[in-house]
Amino acid sequence: MADHVLTLNAGSSSVKFALFALTPDPQALPRARWFGQAEGLGPGLDATLQVRDADGAVLHQAALAGAQASHPGALAALLDWLRHGAAGTALRVAAVGHRIVHGGMHFAAPQRLDAATLQALEALNPLAPLHQPHNLAGVRAAMAAFADVPQVACFDTAFHTTQPAVNRRFALPRALHDAGVQRYGFHGLSYESIVAQLGQMAPALARGRVVVAHLGNGASMCAIADGRSVATTMSFSPLDGLTMGTRCGQLDASVVLFLQRTLGMDADAVERLLFREAGLLGLSGLSSDMRALEASAAPEAAEAVAHFSEQVVQQLGRLAAAMRGIDGLVFTGGIGENAAGLRARIVGDSAWLGVRLDAQANAKRGVACISQPGSPVVAWVLRTDEEAVIARHTARVVAAG
Repeated sequence: MADHVLTLNAGSSSVKFALFALTPDPQALPRARWFGQAEGLGPGLDATLQVRDADGAVLHQAALAGAQASHPGALAALLDWLRHGAAGTALRVAAVGHRIVHGGMHFAAPQRLDAATLQALEALNPLAPLHQPHNLAGVRAAMAAFADVPQVACFDTAFHTTQPAVNRRFALPRALHDAGVQRYGFHGLSYESIVAQLGQMAPALARGRVVVAHLGNGASMCAIADGRSVATTMSFSPLDGLTMGTRCGQLDASVVLFLQRTLGMDADAVERLLFREAGLLGLSGLSSDMRALEASAAPEAAEAVAHFSEQVVQQLGRLAAAMRGIDGLVFTGGIGENAAGLRARIVGDSAWLGVRLDAQANAKRGVACISQPGSPVVAWVLRTDEEAVIARHTARVVAAG
């Protein structure tokens, strides 16, 4: 009976899972045997569950309604399929790896999960309210489904611990920094995946200065030099930086004071506004989904798309400055991998940095170099694989005992 690692990645509007056979090579990114996703979770969205095999063939597909259209319900559906839909296969789940968005000050490497660790991570829920509670719900569901199986947390913040102190500090009293009020950065597992792929596909670029744009419902960008995080757009929480699906991104802190003191909003109302009612949804008044906005003829939709694009272009310049130059730009994430028109817009507005778009390459779907031959700055589209990174980390932790 073959041992496998199950990975769970519960995001703000989706739950991804994958099953990986344990391999003897702890360095390589493993390939999933099965993988799946429940997406469209949340009010007003069409929730679905899909499971595929390693070659991408659909094994199971279903609509999720009622309680199943929530994060706990989707997790239950995924685990039910694993127990029953995969019946007859000779496998054993030897460990479960989890994406945990916020590791705070104390978790900078993958960590075995126990009751004390869960309690410490729950204390970080207010810093990532769209993610951390769902991440930890996935842990509990897996603990209930797989008793006595090691559970390993892999942190989105860990990748950014290499950033220099000047990029981790806010201009606040030092005592606040020491108490944890600092820039953490997120999407680290995605950035690890891109670094690993570049090491295989473009090793010279992997040793250079690269900005990775992880663009999706949650969006961030990271300056990576020689495979290490230098600066990123998200900071204390996943609210900062780029405009996102329902999150505001960069915001003058005085706006929060105005909302509370002048408009009389309490902390819960402000949190709901900034995390759930802002971003592309707030700008357009229509949708948080980039696909719907690009397809809409409404001027508000066009304005929201333009706002998103402009924020990416401006942050690209800032991150290039943080590395004192740039050799490559990588698009990833749901929007970054699929929105060819938006990529063309961003690259066109960033031509001053030296990136030259190959329009034909950009129009094709899938992994590709999308810059012209000889472009001073090369551009790529790569599919992020956070699950493979989680599986690799989990296997290493289990092997280490």
